[in-house]
Formats: sequence, C-alpha cells, structure tokens
Amino acid sequence: MPFLSVSGRKTYYEIHGSHAGVPLLLLQGIAGSCRGWLPLQVPAFSKQLRTLITDLRGVGQSEDPGGPFTTADLADDTAAFLDALGVERAHVLGTSMGGMVAQELALRHPARVDRLILVGTYAKPDARRRLLLEHWKDLTQLNVPTTYRIRERLVWTLQDETLEQRDLIDGMVEFYTREGEPSPPDVFARQCDACLAHDTLSRLHEIPHRTLVLCGRQDAFTPPRLHRQIADEIPRADLVTLAYGAHLVMAESARAFNEVVLRFLTAR
Repeated sequence: MPFLSVSGRKTYYEIHGSHAGVPLLLLQGIAGSCRGWLPLQVPAFSKQLRTLITDLRGVGQSEDPGGPFTTADLADDTAAFLDALGVERAHVLGTSMGGMVAQELALRHPARVDRLILVGTYAKPDARRRLLLEHWKDLTQLNVPTTYRIRERLVWTLQDETLEQRDLIDGMVEFYTREGEPSPPDVFARQCDACLAHDTLSRLHEIPHRTLVLCGRQDAFTPPRLHRQIADEIPRADLVTLAYGAHLVMAESARAFNEVVLRFLTAR
C-alpha cells in the first residue's frame, strides 16, 4: 500500500493517471476517507488529470498523532504532503471539511494552489451548524451505537429522493456498521471541533485563485446561501448550484458534478 512520511507521520495516498501538467488533489469531508472518491470521481478525473487522493491525519490508514487540530493544521499537513510528493502546485478540490482545509491552504500556502474548488462547505459556522456539530460530537462521546450516528448524518447529507431508497440507505448503514467508520470516534470528535473553530470569512478576499464554488440545491448541512457568501467574498469566484443533489452532490449528481469540475479545470 502506498504511504508517505508527512511531518513525521505515516500518511496513506493514491495517485491515479499519469498525465503531465498540474495534478488535481481531492480532499474529503468530515467522517469520510479518500476512498470515497474512487467509485465516481477518480475514474472521470484521472482520464484528463493526474489525480491525487490522501487520508487526512487519523483517517483510514493515516497515522493519528493525537491531540486537537484545526483546519489550518490540516492545510499545513496538505502542503507537507505535496512537498513529500514533489508536487509544486495542484488544483485543489475540497468538500465539506475538506473545503475548509482547501480555503486555509489557499490562504496559508497560496503558491501551492492553481485552481480552487470548494464544495458543500462554509467560511464560518452559523448557529445551526454549531448546534449540529456539537450534537454529532456529543453522540460520539456518549458512545451512541454506530448505526444511529450514521443514520443521523445521512438525514443531513442526502436529499429526500435518495433517502427514499431504503435498500441503499440500509446497505450504507450496514456497511459502515460492519466495516467501521473511516474516522474513528475520537478523530471524528476532533474533526467536529476543527469545523466548529473554522473561520476564514474575513480573509476570503485575500484568495487570489480562480475559484469554483459548487453546491447541491438541496444541501441542508451547508445550504446554498453559505456558498453564495463564499463566492461573494472571493474575488475570482464563480458559483454553480446543481439542481439535483444535497451535501453529497458529488454522488447524487455525479455526472453533472464531474462535468462542471472538468470544464472549470480545463478552461483557458
């Protein structure tokens, strides 16, 4: 299995495609692992771009150093990961918490980012986001069974049409209950803390990169108005809202999502 030493820690990663030019780095969201990109995004993106995926600290097979961390810390980890790979600059696509990390990467390490794509994310949590993340953290720390915690998150991240597919939902819950969550409970709790503390709102105007802000119209976790807020603050940002899809729009509307991303990345 491919591992790199990043800041002295074992970090899992994969490279797909062998194209020359600027690669694409995909950053997953809270509770997810990099393998979530494999079924729907990696096959499409790697046909045109060398595509990099990696597990953030404590996720999947990447080592957990312990202790609290922020989205800025994860951005520094990501810059160190690019260093370890010998990648000078990358297009960066981050979803949910990965989108927060991507914002911090663009602000803290602007030379490492070519084009920026922010999906299902926010610049600063409002009261509803804070209450929800605190609730999710509490469920984890109270040792509520995995089945219930997975169902709770699916309610907030999938649109109604997807939730109607009971076989699919039951299969997802059964899989994660059997195989275990990519982010162990203690890591997930620290991810919640990182998302609660995330705040780039007053600094977004400093992001110089061409940016695509992309969301699903039915996103209840990070609704479209939060994406509009980001797009309004970043000088070179375009906002695209896909009619079909919620927080997991990259899965629910995969073909349209992939087409929009590739069009943005390949446009002159």
